[in-house]
Order: sequence, then C-alpha cells, then structure tokens
Amino acid sequence: MGYNVWVKKTARLLAIGDIHGCLPALETILAAVQPSAEDTIVTLGDYVDRGPESRGVIERLLALRQQCQLVPLLGNHDEMLLMVHGGRRELYIDWLLFGGNATLASYDTLRPEDIPPAHVDFLRGCRLFHESPRHFFVHGNYRADLPLEHQPAETLLWDALKKRQPGPHCSGKTAIVGHSAQKSGEILDLGHVKCIDTWCYGDGWLTALDVESGQVWQANKQGTARGET
Repeated sequence: MGYNVWVKKTARLLAIGDIHGCLPALETILAAVQPSAEDTIVTLGDYVDRGPESRGVIERLLALRQQCQLVPLLGNHDEMLLMVHGGRRELYIDWLLFGGNATLASYDTLRPEDIPPAHVDFLRGCRLFHESPRHFFVHGNYRADLPLEHQPAETLLWDALKKRQPGPHCSGKTAIVGHSAQKSGEILDLGHVKCIDTWCYGDGWLTALDVESGQVWQANKQGTARGET
C-alpha cells in the first residue's frame, strides 16, 4: 500500500534589490522564485523613478502581499516622491531630473497628487529597516556603531557604499543593502555586507537573493532571466 507523505515547505527569507519601475524584471523574478505563503520577501526600496513602469511595480507589490509575507523598505527615490506629493514643491524639478518624470509618465499625469492614494499609502507604510536572527536589511547604508533603531534616516536611505563602506555592525548580523548600483551586474559581497542593487534600470539586472542558502535569481529590464538567450 502506498502512502502520501506531506513535507512542509521550508520558509525562505528573500531580498529583492532596487526595482526602479522595471516591471518585466520583477515579474520574471517572482515567476522564478514562486513565493509561497511561508516565505518572507524583503524589498529594499526604490520602486519608482527611472524605469518606465513605476505604477505597475507598486500594483504588483500590492498583489504580492496576497502570496507571501512582504516587507517593503523605503528607498530614497520613494522618499522624494512622498516629499513632493506632500507639498514640497521646491523639490519638484529636482525630482523630475532624478527620475520622477518616468514615474509621472507611468501614471499618465504631470501632477504628483494624481498618484492613487493606495500607492501613496503603500510607500508611506514602508519601513526603514528589517531584522532577522542573522541578517538586517536597509536600503542604503548604516552606522556600524549604532543599533538600527538609532540609525539616522538619512544614512539608511541616502548614504552610498561607494562613498563609505562600513565595518561589521555591532549586532554581528550581515547587512543586505541596495542603493549603490553595481554596474558589473554582480552582487557586492564584503562578507559583513552584501549589496544587491545590480543596476536593473540600466544595463544590469534585478537581483533576488535567498539570504540563507545564497541562491540568486536575476532578470534584466526586458524580463529576460540571466542565463537565457
């Protein structure tokens, strides 16, 4: 007599780097990862600007909440959108030059206030950091000597690794970061910090990383998985 053996799927902790409006890349990554309800996906911010489909990216992330445990972090581009949307009109031109023109085009408007409230609320609800037992996640950078709850927001959102590479964090945990585009298309691995922003909006890739197993998935802005022809 045969018996069906049910094996519980191990929950994964995954991180996805800076998306920047590159919806085909995100769709390809998610199709490859096949997230389950047990999985946690930490997105490292910069959902908007530069790429052509910021609106579609946020809609996809809202839907992703129905598939897995989604932990979205705030990026510096997302923060600038929120500031302009919140009335900082003196930043409007700078934001357009920063990639905001592509974001508004995706919403078919020139007015930030036309962005749907649900999308603005999604960005407002993004965290500055996330911790797991062996890792922590931030968009930009960190101060090695400060607990995460005491980190300056400017450091977490705007500080780049190319300007300052921090030492190991006082928690002893490995940092998973984005923001500092690796134009080689390869993850920057310093041991105590890994940067998975691999320049998707340019000629690089969107990267997803299983932080425990080290498995990597990548796709370019056209939606082609790395290794495919």
